Amino acid sequence: VVAGVPVGSIPRPVSSGASGDANGNANGGGADVGLTFVRGMEPSERAASLLVKLRAFMSDHVYPAEPILEAHAASDRRWEVHPKVEELKALAKAAGLWNLWLPRDSGRLLKIASRPGEDESEADAWMRGPGLTNLEYAHLAGCMGASVWASEFFNCSAPDTGNMEVLLRYGTKEQQERWLRPLLLGTIRSCFAMTEPAVASSDATNVTSSIVRRGDSYVINGRKWWTSGACDPRCELAIFMGKTTPDGTPGVPKHRQQTMVLVPMRTKGVTVVRPLPVFGYDDAPHGHAETTFEDVVVSVTDAELLGEGRGFEIAQGRLGPGRLHHCMRLIGMGERALTLAARRAEARVAFGQPLSRNASVLQTLGRARVTLDGARLATLDAARRLDAEGNKATKGAIAACKVAAPAAAIAVIDAAIQIHGALGVCDDTPLARMFAGARTLRLADGPDEVHLETIAKLEVRRSRM
Repeated sequence: VVAGVPVGSIPRPVSSGASGDANGNANGGGADVGLTFVRGMEPSERAASLLVKLRAFMSDHVYPAEPILEAHAASDRRWEVHPKVEELKALAKAAGLWNLWLPRDSGRLLKIASRPGEDESEADAWMRGPGLTNLEYAHLAGCMGASVWASEFFNCSAPDTGNMEVLLRYGTKEQQERWLRPLLLGTIRSCFAMTEPAVASSDATNVTSSIVRRGDSYVINGRKWWTSGACDPRCELAIFMGKTTPDGTPGVPKHRQQTMVLVPMRTKGVTVVRPLPVFGYDDAPHGHAETTFEDVVVSVTDAELLGEGRGFEIAQGRLGPGRLHHCMRLIGMGERALTLAARRAEARVAFGQPLSRNASVLQTLGRARVTLDGARLATLDAARRLDAEGNKATKGAIAACKVAAPAAAIAVIDAAIQIHGALGVCDDTPLARMFAGARTLRLADGPDEVHLETIAKLEVRRSRM
């Protein structure tokens, strides 16, 4: 049973700098994401408290910073990190809005603690996060998704969250100390090197990059692309997927050929070849890079994750929660687009009346709400089931929301662009950048076709019962 439940006890923050104007300027339109919730899937008291703080932070700090960051992204210094980013990260830490994504069992999995001389309670809190469930975090991710810049300020952005989870679940104490600590504290960034230009990497068994053991070292060779984050000057680590067992090796299943290793980005032989633009956006300084690994030598002890032949297993474990994070951010993105569209319809006059009195515009807005709420329900239900049943049992639900959420966000953003007219396709509003990001997520973390096949196979199996 689904019903909209008014928040009531969750106050709406008063914005000091994000009262959106009718034209939907980039710093005007801080949409309140999730002002109604699905019965049984509302935020817990703890998550609701964080959500109030998060909304206030978005209104007071994030939306006002957007024009500054947009201008920087269009400048010739865009591959440098703007000081505003580190400023907002420090403010988020101080506000207790840091590492919100960390899973509930992170305390059990974390093998490191604060160092001598550090503020023990403060560092411990930063590294362990609030310990939310996937359902609790989903509401917060939706709020952050309203701004394409926001997630990094709270240390909740991809690919770092997925990489940190890999290190948390599979890293040794030494690997956590070297890499997970600075990632949790937000002093470095990372990238994930799996996709290859020469093969269809949606089937991870196609990966051709090689990881060859020579004594106590691995020698790595391969060409990767869409290595998100590799361009960032703060990027110090790549999690690299390649084959330790060649094709055709007797007795080795194709899903046990892949291994994941940790590669310091400053190792000899690692080259960032070029940034890859997404619909014209290079997403500097983060970027999506083509990278080459030529005779890169790393220590087996330092680099190996979980053991040889376990790379596919790690990849599947990494992607489950990460896909949900993407989906809820997309819902938040769609919410902001819908808010901007409604404001535009109210303020813009055509043929003697506001657009909001035009029947076709009203139908567009109504359909956008229905579309968005359907995707939200699918995503929240997947988060609830992931908490209750685990990753493997929830793969169908996660696949469903990974198809539904990008489609919903694209549809709503496209409708908002249409209502804005020519303004919607330029960078004076966040809509064009949102559209590029949402469309990309029909491919990133698995294309629609792969997820639909997963869903269909489960349905066929269910029909036999």
